[in-house]
Amino acid sequence: MVLKQRISGWGRYPQVEACIAEAQTPSAVRSLLEKWPDCIPRGSGKSYGDSSLSERVLWMEPLNRILSFDAELGEVVCEAGVSLAKLIDVFLPRGFFLTVTPGTKLITVGGALASDVHGKNHHRAGCFSSCVHWFDLLLADGRIVRCSREENGDLFRATCGGMGLTGVILTVCLRLQRVNSAWIDQVTVYCRDLDAVLAAFDDYAHASYSVAWIDCLSTGTSLGRSVLMVGEHADSGGLLPPRRRRAAVPFDFPDGVLNPTSIRLFNTGYAWIHRRNVGESRVPIDAFFYPLDGIDQWNRMYGKRGFLQYQFVLPRSEGADGLYAMLSAIAAEQMGSFLAVLKLFGPANDHFLSFPMEGYTLALDFAIRPGLFSFLDRLDRLVVRFGGRIYLTKDVRMSPGVFRSGYPGLERFLEIKATVDPQNRFRSLQSLRLMEGACKC
Repeated sequence: MVLKQRISGWGRYPQVEACIAEAQTPSAVRSLLEKWPDCIPRGSGKSYGDSSLSERVLWMEPLNRILSFDAELGEVVCEAGVSLAKLIDVFLPRGFFLTVTPGTKLITVGGALASDVHGKNHHRAGCFSSCVHWFDLLLADGRIVRCSREENGDLFRATCGGMGLTGVILTVCLRLQRVNSAWIDQVTVYCRDLDAVLAAFDDYAHASYSVAWIDCLSTGTSLGRSVLMVGEHADSGGLLPPRRRRAAVPFDFPDGVLNPTSIRLFNTGYAWIHRRNVGESRVPIDAFFYPLDGIDQWNRMYGKRGFLQYQFVLPRSEGADGLYAMLSAIAAEQMGSFLAVLKLFGPANDHFLSFPMEGYTLALDFAIRPGLFSFLDRLDRLVVRFGGRIYLTKDVRMSPGVFRSGYPGLERFLEIKATVDPQNRFRSLQSLRLMEGACKC
């Protein structure tokens, strides 16, 4: 059944009218592709921008069976619509957890792979694809091919991070890691400025997980004031996580509630609280990895206009100077972000459109308001100047030129796409914006 519905990404901008078909079985997906001229696969809709938006959308969440599990190897085979939350619910009580997880568990395995998501342990474990052994991919011509590093290797590297543009991911085999409890031993470190937090990342480079909240409105000697949190899986505490109280944002906040004054007050309070609570603590896995998952529809805080998340990475050699320039521009323009997260990346993989490179990544949320896009164009120029790139999963307005400058593997990706999808049947608003005219399909 095909339904017409108004949809958006998690940022609620832009919104489009789309024909949506449920992916119930692989054969049903194949039958649909025989009728539709083009479409884009979509999981839970948690990517922020327009990467899962199109006139025709293939909704993958109903394809959500766990097919097998090898406890000795920690390998699970599941359909692409299985959520990370489902994997955790099923396997954490058995002593297994995701090897790589982003900041939300409310996404699908297929979406995680298509974005090649990263987590707080990229410096140790790499991207989500690092724990994927193989996947089955439905191509535009109806063939299903198995992709791994050894079999159809170029297609594997194009699909991991390829934003759903090479085909429909149907089934995935991935490796889970063994854990002894549902708790994280956390160390909290207050960092007075940017130099201090970058030094702290180095000091804790041995830690399995690290992430910093950063005050993007602080200036002067406090520019880059941060709270670094590092963690390890606890050896005890039980494998059943404590029941989490869920909150909800029941309505859209009025425009302007999240303004420079309210953000500055929040940042000051957040820094003060954590400065008083530095040191060691034990926290539930959900609280460490997924703090915002405990707030239903938190995107409503940004009002009806929506918001966008701007995430970039700068190479380590340029990290300090580049972050100083970016944070100075944000503070000077009073375009502060309510949520600003800094992470350390390890070496890049060899996938053509995967986002991470060795260095520092900063993610910022901005409410849609006048002047925002022109300001972000200025930030784009700084990203390019310092040799960085912008994350496709969060992007909704990057220019083709900025995209090309940050992704040197684009030409090879387009060559592979032209081979497996010569009519460019898998397309999104994002791909049309960034690759129209460049695609050889």
